[in-house]
Amino acid sequence: MEDIKPLSFPGISPKRPLVIAGPCSAETEEQVLSTARDLAKNGIQIFRAGIWKPRTRPGGFEGVGAEGLPWLQRVKEETGMLIATEVATRQHVEEALGAGVDILWIGARTSANPFAMQEIADTLQGVDIPVLVKNPVNPDLELWIGAMQRLYNAGIHRLGVIHRGFSAYGKHLYRNMPQWHIPIELRRRIPELTIICDPSHIGGKRELIAPLSQQAMDLGFDGLIIESHCDPDCAWSDKGQQVTPEVLNYILKTLVIRD
Repeated sequence: MEDIKPLSFPGISPKRPLVIAGPCSAETEEQVLSTARDLAKNGIQIFRAGIWKPRTRPGGFEGVGAEGLPWLQRVKEETGMLIATEVATRQHVEEALGAGVDILWIGARTSANPFAMQEIADTLQGVDIPVLVKNPVNPDLELWIGAMQRLYNAGIHRLGVIHRGFSAYGKHLYRNMPQWHIPIELRRRIPELTIICDPSHIGGKRELIAPLSQQAMDLGFDGLIIESHCDPDCAWSDKGQQVTPEVLNYILKTLVIRD
């Protein structure tokens, strides 16, 4: 993967940080559009929303499914933002591509499964689309790189990664342990790779998003993917780690970006 280049998007500044924001889950069309409009007013240019949601236990809200894809299309049409969502199966990929989704990401549970990664890679064969790969749930750098290699071998060369922390047993300050040395080692091995931090999933609490975002910038990360909801306390999933678009704007304005 020696020819991996930093990701770039037409009309979006290459300055750090690249910001991707939106709700954990697309819940209703009104919620998606309301959040997107507020984010767009604050200058966000890439909108994220989970259409299919992997949950630890059955019975929780697992996403609205393909029904929500037209909502993302409306976001794109009304605001001009690029749209991004998570995919985990062949069907997800095909439906997302059919709806004109601009950026795909692979979740931590999926990137840990070589069979699932190969299925996604096979489905993306010959498609030119940016794909972001979250770190596997377990702290295994080789598994993370292997997930990227499967996509690369399928012809996906517009690759980036998302550092969302690693699972650990028991209670800790963070929902997922940062283990910063792992993405730092990934940077050493693939210097031009775009690395985005997910402070929402690392911290698990909205009050940790700002300090984690600053730490990621201090460590030279290229961007941030942050969960933002028009009414976080009423969110159907992960409400404790989401912020309003206004709070997100404040967090981004107070970041200190050092070379």
